[in-house]
Amino acid sequence: MRSLAVRARLYVVQVASVLLVASSAAAQSARFAFVSNEGSHDVTIIDLSSNKVVGTLAVAGRARGIQVSPDQRRIYVAVSDDKPRTQGSADAIAIIDVASNKVVAAYPVGTNPEQFAVTPDGTRLYASNEDGGTATAIDLRTGKTLATLVVGIEPEGVGISPDGRWAYVTSETSNSVSVIDTHSNKVVGNMLVDLRPRVVVFSPGGKRAFVTAEVGGSVTVIDTRTREILATFPLARGEEKPVGLAISPDGKRLYVAGGHSDRLSVVDARTYKTIATIAVGKRPWGVAITPDGRYVYTANGLSNDVSIIDTRTNKVTGTIGVGTRPWGVAIAR
Repeated sequence: MRSLAVRARLYVVQVASVLLVASSAAAQSARFAFVSNEGSHDVTIIDLSSNKVVGTLAVAGRARGIQVSPDQRRIYVAVSDDKPRTQGSADAIAIIDVASNKVVAAYPVGTNPEQFAVTPDGTRLYASNEDGGTATAIDLRTGKTLATLVVGIEPEGVGISPDGRWAYVTSETSNSVSVIDTHSNKVVGNMLVDLRPRVVVFSPGGKRAFVTAEVGGSVTVIDTRTREILATFPLARGEEKPVGLAISPDGKRLYVAGGHSDRLSVVDARTYKTIATIAVGKRPWGVAITPDGRYVYTANGLSNDVSIIDTRTNKVTGTIGVGTRPWGVAIAR
């Protein structure tokens, strides 16, 4: 029979093991939002369990487009300087290690990178170069440029199909979407859309692409198989200036940041009808949705904050102050 002291030691070990497992599980389930701040040249880190700011990371220039790597280990941020049409040392994709919350590398991607997308396998990144009229393909394993492709005039948004085969690049001045074959790294098509297209996202199955048009005040729907325009629908109030766009994990809802209208529109992705229009902060630009579809976060560029929207009630449940001119928001689980 074990002595009382031995039993006590075993109990302590067992309790410590349970606590270690619980701590590990909590760490694995933790979620953070990363907000790129164009004006203050930094990234704000928000703990989504408390919706409180837990850190700020300085970057080399204006922080705009921001994405999470498919393995959730890195955050990519498009950074640029204030010198248009000239590539400088600040024009790059900054790479943040999530575990250490430190900038660990920066990959040059041409002049004035604004937005980008990462392939589902995490090996390549396609960035728009607003001043150069090009898109740059980067090998994320080596940091080397794979291709520089001529697209439309003033390219803005970039989206990659769920199967990784196609990259769509919106161009605001030519009002077009360029289609890049990621196997050959060549432009294989162009489509005209509404005025000043900004952001493109794909439906979860990849059958549809949705493109916001800021001046047109609309969203264009593209059949990705035929590359036909299926619909171009205005948002309900007719006053929206849509920029950022997120789609719910089940593909049923679109969440459209209204820019200068200071509102977020909730749209049925099948009927294209506006379900709700929600007042958020000033000039909502970027928008992201949690992986479970429960909350939406908007980066509000003129009020220097982030709005939290409950997707069940379509109401704002909180506001978080961040840096100066928040531009984009990305959520890591």
